[in-house]
Amino acid sequence: MRSQILLLFLSLFCFLSLTAQKDDHALFSVEGVPVHKSEFEYIYTKTNGPNATFSEESLDEYLNLYVNFKLKVQKAKEMKLDTIVSLQQELNGYRRQLADSYLIDREVTEKLVEQAYLRTKQDVNVSHILVKLAPNALPADTLKAFNKALEAKKEIEGNIPFEAVAKKYSEDKSVTKNNGHIGWVTALFPNGFYALESAAYTTELGKPVGPVRTVGGYHVVVVNERRPALGEVEVSHILVRLDKNPDMIKARQKIDEAYEKLQNGADFTTVAKEYSDDKITAKKGGYLGFFGINRYEKAFEEAAFSLKNDGDYTKPVQTAIGWHIIKRLNKKEDQSLQQMKSALQNKIKSDKRFELAKEAMVQRIKKEGNFQEQRTTLESFISTLQADTANTFLTYKWKAPKEPSKELLFSFGDSQKTYLGDFEKYLQGASRIRQQKARQGIKAVVESLYDQYVSENALKYEEKQLESKYPEFKSLMREYEEGVLLFEVTKMEVWDKASQDTVGLQKFYADNKENYQWGERAVISEFTLVEKAKEKINQVREFSRDQQPESVIKSFNGSGPEQIISFKTRSFEKGRNEILDKMTWEAGQLSPVQINKRNKSYEFFKIEEILPPSQKTLKEARGYVVADYQDFLEAAWLKSLKNEYKVDIKQKVFNKMVKK
Repeated sequence: MRSQILLLFLSLFCFLSLTAQKDDHALFSVEGVPVHKSEFEYIYTKTNGPNATFSEESLDEYLNLYVNFKLKVQKAKEMKLDTIVSLQQELNGYRRQLADSYLIDREVTEKLVEQAYLRTKQDVNVSHILVKLAPNALPADTLKAFNKALEAKKEIEGNIPFEAVAKKYSEDKSVTKNNGHIGWVTALFPNGFYALESAAYTTELGKPVGPVRTVGGYHVVVVNERRPALGEVEVSHILVRLDKNPDMIKARQKIDEAYEKLQNGADFTTVAKEYSDDKITAKKGGYLGFFGINRYEKAFEEAAFSLKNDGDYTKPVQTAIGWHIIKRLNKKEDQSLQQMKSALQNKIKSDKRFELAKEAMVQRIKKEGNFQEQRTTLESFISTLQADTANTFLTYKWKAPKEPSKELLFSFGDSQKTYLGDFEKYLQGASRIRQQKARQGIKAVVESLYDQYVSENALKYEEKQLESKYPEFKSLMREYEEGVLLFEVTKMEVWDKASQDTVGLQKFYADNKENYQWGERAVISEFTLVEKAKEKINQVREFSRDQQPESVIKSFNGSGPEQIISFKTRSFEKGRNEILDKMTWEAGQLSPVQINKRNKSYEFFKIEEILPPSQKTLKEARGYVVADYQDFLEAAWLKSLKNEYKVDIKQKVFNKMVKK
């Protein structure tokens, strides 16, 4: 409940303030605290949208609303609500979420999404030479593979034909068939091949580049051509398989017969079901769905992408598996970044490029933050662990020393220093990782966790710089703070009082009784008959006309365990029930029978009594009384705040905002 109400306040009052410029005068102040014109204009425009006419009337109305908001915030600060630990923790939680969006989303995700989007606009024709290497290969093996790839590159640069070099060096199994020519491909490349993708999209045409490291090994890449992306096409097809029709002549006759039927006006779906040997798609009229380049055989793709219009189909096309007739159903037109953003984000966040970009961001932070490390401190610590005869570091038993070490481990600028004791505490908390990586040895485990720890501290350091780097971040954090304070002070001064002040609530009700009246009401008995007894519905309905509900239940349910009918008593004011409002308001009137769509039961109701207008008790009207009492208390509170705090509105600044 608290979160929902807070979000409501934030949606109404929280916004990004524009940086105050030299000519950005204060529009008003509360107890000397200025609120600039740019801040007010932004929230006015954001909240009112297309209705932000900047007329004097609408500006004045919103100015009063915003002044009231600032008065409440001023009161909250005077009450020192901003010092409450729980509220500070809540604000810190918002800050962490917002910082993530600035650090990760802005610098990593958004840049990668934009890059990926631009790359999907182009297809690239590439050739490559692969020297295989496992991701976790030993240094000696890595160097050997690198040198082999480098030799291949030098031979290409020495004008030896690429095909000859590929046959000599490439360990890609397909080289015997394609001479290293992969063909047309498009972004995004498979996970782990981001470096190869980047080479394909940035390298000069015809120039070998590499060695490029991927999860597959080292590549030497040559980009042959680039073209506007063909995108994706949606198709259906009819397939006559050669393995099921080994007689080439008969296979061709079968596909020609299918084609002739299409030419004579037969429905593609019907022909596909009759002729296609692709049993999976045949029953769906040959539907294959959407696909892009480099998914199917070249002849199939070229034929599919050559179709100009939806509904067009090809002449018989031969591939390695047989003969096809391909029908174009749809083609994805160029999509905007906004349209593709969500799908690209999902792909990128599960791709290794995301981690690489985060690592690059950490390196930037370290450079800009004047990162300094004491490697001797780390190396000495590792040596101590290795010399420990108990040797428990790679088990759950290891604990950080009770007396934390004060040796400096690393620092960012002059403001953030990290000591060996801090790192020891971090290592203790990483018990699971220490055990999982135990086979790597103490040195490798410590260095891996150290790198991770430095990265986390780099992000923490950058978070502290966000207010100075991004003025809008600073403004939004202020608005979050004011939103939290507004919620808390309103809760204390209005909502809690309205629900807990029994005496005040009773007095408010007594003073305003005339506002809480029942209109004319109908008391009804609502009957429900189970579906299997539906043949009795008319009998039950007529019997109920002159009988009390209890008699109806007793007569039709009997004494057995099976209950076919039930009822409940309710009351409605006039205008509150659509069926009731169409009836004559008299005791004994019966409604038409309705079928409950959810459980198939049969329902009708009977008017038992008509009640004249009357006074609601406090219990009956409590919800309405509490809401009105809250409004009363808030109005009184605002009046007292206006008397307590000085509000100074700069009329000249206001007048300049008005558009006539």
